[in-house]
Amino acid sequence: MEKSCSLLIHFDKGTPALANEIKEALEGNDIPAKIEAMKKAVMLLLNGETLPQLFITIIRYVLPSEDHTIQKLLLLYLEIIEKTDSKGRVLPEMILICQNLRNNLQHPNEYLRGATLRFLCRLNEVEIIEPLIPSIMNNLEHRHPYVRRNAILAVMSVYKLPHGEQLLVDAPEKIENVLTTEQDPSAKRNAFLMLFQCAQERAINYLLTHVDRVSDWGELLQMVVLDLIRKVCRTNKAEKGKYIKIIISLLTSPSAAVTYECAGTLVSLSSAPSAIRAAANTYCQLLQSQSDNNVKLIVLDRLNELKSSHKDVMVDMIMDVLRALSSPNLDIRRKTLDIVLELITPRNINEVVLTLKKEVVKTQSGELEKNGEYRQMLIQAIHSCAIKFPEVASTVVHLLMDFLGDSNVASAIDVVVFVREIIETNPKLRVSIVTRLLDTFYQIRAARVCSCALWIIGEYCLSLSEVESGITTIKQCLGDLPFYSVSEESEAADSSKKTQQANSITTLSSRRPAVLADGTYATQSAASETAFSPPTVVQGSLTTGNLRSLLLTGDFFLGAVVACTLTKLILRLEEVQPSKLEVNKATTNALLIMVSMIQLGQSHVLPHPMDNDSHDRIVLCIRLLCNTGNEVRKIWLSSCRESFVNMLSDKQLRETEEIKAKAQISHSQPDDLIDFYHLKSRRGMSQLELEDEVQDDLKRATGEFVKDENDANKLSRVLQLTGFSDPVYAEAYVTVHHYDIVLDVTVINRTKETLQNLCLELATMGDLKLVERPQNYTLATESSKQIKANIKVSSTETGVIFGNIVYESSNVLERTVVVLNDIHIDIMDYISPAVCSEAAFRTMWAEFEWENKVAVNTVIQDEKGFLDHIIKSTNMKCLTAPSALENECGFLAANLYAKSVFGEDALVNLSIEKQSDGKLSGYIRIRSKTQGIALSLGDKITLKQKGGN
Repeated sequence: MEKSCSLLIHFDKGTPALANEIKEALEGNDIPAKIEAMKKAVMLLLNGETLPQLFITIIRYVLPSEDHTIQKLLLLYLEIIEKTDSKGRVLPEMILICQNLRNNLQHPNEYLRGATLRFLCRLNEVEIIEPLIPSIMNNLEHRHPYVRRNAILAVMSVYKLPHGEQLLVDAPEKIENVLTTEQDPSAKRNAFLMLFQCAQERAINYLLTHVDRVSDWGELLQMVVLDLIRKVCRTNKAEKGKYIKIIISLLTSPSAAVTYECAGTLVSLSSAPSAIRAAANTYCQLLQSQSDNNVKLIVLDRLNELKSSHKDVMVDMIMDVLRALSSPNLDIRRKTLDIVLELITPRNINEVVLTLKKEVVKTQSGELEKNGEYRQMLIQAIHSCAIKFPEVASTVVHLLMDFLGDSNVASAIDVVVFVREIIETNPKLRVSIVTRLLDTFYQIRAARVCSCALWIIGEYCLSLSEVESGITTIKQCLGDLPFYSVSEESEAADSSKKTQQANSITTLSSRRPAVLADGTYATQSAASETAFSPPTVVQGSLTTGNLRSLLLTGDFFLGAVVACTLTKLILRLEEVQPSKLEVNKATTNALLIMVSMIQLGQSHVLPHPMDNDSHDRIVLCIRLLCNTGNEVRKIWLSSCRESFVNMLSDKQLRETEEIKAKAQISHSQPDDLIDFYHLKSRRGMSQLELEDEVQDDLKRATGEFVKDENDANKLSRVLQLTGFSDPVYAEAYVTVHHYDIVLDVTVINRTKETLQNLCLELATMGDLKLVERPQNYTLATESSKQIKANIKVSSTETGVIFGNIVYESSNVLERTVVVLNDIHIDIMDYISPAVCSEAAFRTMWAEFEWENKVAVNTVIQDEKGFLDHIIKSTNMKCLTAPSALENECGFLAANLYAKSVFGEDALVNLSIEKQSDGKLSGYIRIRSKTQGIALSLGDKITLKQKGGN
């Protein structure tokens, strides 16, 4: 079994060195050979070899060496070897090394002294250490700080041994004296750490005695002071006030690590607004002063936590947080915008929007390669601001409309969606938005942006001038008709060829029929085949023909959108234009455009013909313009906009529900203590302590002090690992954190014998990894032992932990093995409901390569009930609007979304249909970027979809 050591070295056991070779090298006088041999011996010992025959050789030939490298390797060797027998008694030969250690502790070379003192910190055998105590204490007064700081650590480790207090009765007093006179920062830190861990009262007294000088201490000592304050304040909250003053004094420390720890300590100890404000200020200063992106992300995480618990204080810091946008890193910018968008109030909205507008303008410089993606993030942020506070929309909408022709299609789509929503929610801006959109429409290059812009033109051009301008703009962007024609040169060539064929005699084999431009047939000879020219596409100009260019690439969906927009504009023109002649002229032009698009789609000019859906839509528009009824007119001019308004209402409702869900619902108990703040004695209390009292009372009144999970939930996490009839009973309490799993295993010896070398051996399957190596324990008769095992989680997938308990007893020669039940780690512990836009969902759905398709097999007969059951079972969020799920139609399709603690996305599409016999059929499709989450989520749905718990 592998052994623990402070040294970690990779070693290839494929070609292990023989013990005899190592022994020969150690006995020689060649120093480099000795060093290599010692390294091989150490690595073999680390990998489970015993090598007992080397001990005497090392004592004879290595121990006397003066080479520092050999002495360091010797200490590593002594650390690894077994120093006790099976009964825990020190081996007799270990006495041989005591004299060498004593000589090292008195050696004139300070490196040997310091290295030996560090080695003693890792010894647990009192019998070896006891003869060395005087030498250790003498080193506390050595001239070199390296020796003194290691001597202090050695005293601390000896004092913490089971009988260490008896070996070093006056150690705390001596260390306190050293602390008073010591000048070296590291040695001073070690001395204070020793008092902190072994004699806490002395450390507190020293701290309070030198409270005015704490800010002048070194960085290392200040960090230990903060650890002490945290520990003391958790056990004795009444004395919190005097320690908070120390923390506030350290906030101005030049060390970034100290100020970061100060801010975290201040937040954990106090909820007073002044304390939270000081911590937030410190975090914002770190955000500006630190260049490391990882540091910035960690600080933003802390600010995000403050935002959740102290939003009122963080609102005042919003402009300081926004300065983080100066970083070129997109992750930092994204996290900054997420924090800021939740801190917007009517007081700061104008400042925030002004800053975001400046950032949008900066992205036009094109210096950075990810400017497009950053611009998209800014546009989405401005969109959110404008929806929450419609009064700022007028200041940003015209600026953003300059980006409708952005080369970054996603950014342009966000802009046009923003414009579509603003024009509906802000009627006062309708005229200016429509005018600006018609002026900039020719700049749009993306088909999806054109489609949305055309819908806006068709719905919101209401006046006569707007309708006429809309029709004119569309005609200009389509260019001259038709979209393709036969060139004049080919017509002339065909005509001359026809005359030549009539006057000459040619063989039948050289003739073939040809279709002329007027549709008639003629005979063409093979020799003149090159004179014929096929129909050619007539291209539009680059500045005005954006719709034409997109149509000529075969995008007939856009052609159908153009037809629908023209139809709406003509129908509205009939209402606002008194002249029938003008209406008829506009109708004729629109019909000509639609017929030309159908002709283009049915020709062989383009590689792919027009799809049936687009063809039917354009034909419907033609029929509608030829014969218009009042009911149809109402549908086209009113119902579409009403549907859009309903969609916006559903979106607003969902956002409101999400905000309510995030708000913590908590209630105080009827028997909770009522603390009357005004009746308390305020003598000796600082302003910060008074604020703390008020905040605590408010939290109690609003029920913010939430109790831990109830006993039923705790019991559900207790898993039985062995049977009741096994000689060793074991059960585990499983605690799942974000990135690791803690198993608290209780092992009970149910026999009448003492179990020796009892070991809990675990193994994992999946992306789980054991952090610690197993240790051996001795378990007395009918006694119990708590064993903790830490397991690191590296991805979101179902994992299995399995293993056994191995032990030895006096009456059994062989080791006994008890196999444990498997522990299954549920994927639900790692994913949580999340929200994303429909566009983002579709983008991820197209990009993710792993898909798991699960057939629906359930006894549930209600579509909505089955959807609710899947949502509850998978811990996911339904992105489909509630209005789309309301009515009974026998079909249901919904999108679900969740995010893992590792940032992985989980997408689910549920498509079901009710059969004639009342049963549900269909499929649940899961997509993710990694295979593990897709498979694990599929297994979970398969297990749960039948309606079981």
